[in-house]
Amino acid sequence: MSTLGLAYDSPIKADSPSRYTVEKGDTLWDISTTFLDSPWLWPEIWHANPQIKNPHLIYPGDIVSLVYINGQPRLMVSSRGETGRTIKLSPKIRVMPGESAIPAIPLSAVHSYLKGGHVFSSEEQLNSAPYVFAAKDGKLASGAGDKIYARGDFAGQNIQFDVVRRGDQIVDPETEELLGLIGVDVGTINLSRVKEDIASMVIQESKMELKPGDRIVRQEANGLVTTFFPRAPDAPVEGIVTANLNNARKISKFDTVVINKGERESLRQGDVLAVYRQDEKAIDPFTNEEVALPSERVGLVMVYRPFEKMSYGIVLSAKEDIEVGYILRSPQP
Repeated sequence: MSTLGLAYDSPIKADSPSRYTVEKGDTLWDISTTFLDSPWLWPEIWHANPQIKNPHLIYPGDIVSLVYINGQPRLMVSSRGETGRTIKLSPKIRVMPGESAIPAIPLSAVHSYLKGGHVFSSEEQLNSAPYVFAAKDGKLASGAGDKIYARGDFAGQNIQFDVVRRGDQIVDPETEELLGLIGVDVGTINLSRVKEDIASMVIQESKMELKPGDRIVRQEANGLVTTFFPRAPDAPVEGIVTANLNNARKISKFDTVVINKGERESLRQGDVLAVYRQDEKAIDPFTNEEVALPSERVGLVMVYRPFEKMSYGIVLSAKEDIEVGYILRSPQP
């Protein structure tokens, strides 16, 4: 397929259906896997049907069809189901129910890491963030509805903030560079008033009790992006599975892993990386030589939240349990 710049005949599965009706609970990755041997090639063959409103959004009930345009295979929404139709609110206003569009990945598996939390790129950045130092009535731990006091620079800040607590330190296993300090999501607070560097704040939501020393950060625009397409990185990438945020030694499908590469290496939401076992060696008993064994791909990970020097990725497939230290590379067909 010269128009795709691919070195093989077709990305379409030999047993691919000619059409598929999207079901509730599907993800874009599920649909990609239905049609393609290499699901990350979806953006290469997706065709935006000009006759469909919002053709990049896919809804339950829609029919995704395999078509050929100028002799090349393309996937497109050929017709809308009831879920994806516009809803008439008045004689002049119509809206598309965007909240029902299928996501790229299972949202339940990554919700807590997308909605909350924070990663500080350095000790200096963490230490310069405003901090909780006291609570009304001298409480040592506070919850929703309580008033707390914080110190720091609130000039030009928003009214609502996230509160985080210092968590794990992520260090690059190869270079020993500090990649980030994870801020564990504690809750949200509203700013009541500021006098000099002292702020009065009210806790709106608490996932755990707020304590002196917790850090206050501006809420990030981490609203879940569900319309990006899984794809191969623009440039070759090689990294390492650095940590498992699900706190287990073995890593399985839909677990979140930390990758020791981030925005500075041009990783973006939707980039797919192949997972390989750590380089293994064996002794040839006939020559007594130590021989490097061929790398074996054991899974796929998709970046869903990149930071400056590291990223969070979700395991989309795993032929076996993955471990910290496994190699990540740009996928090959």
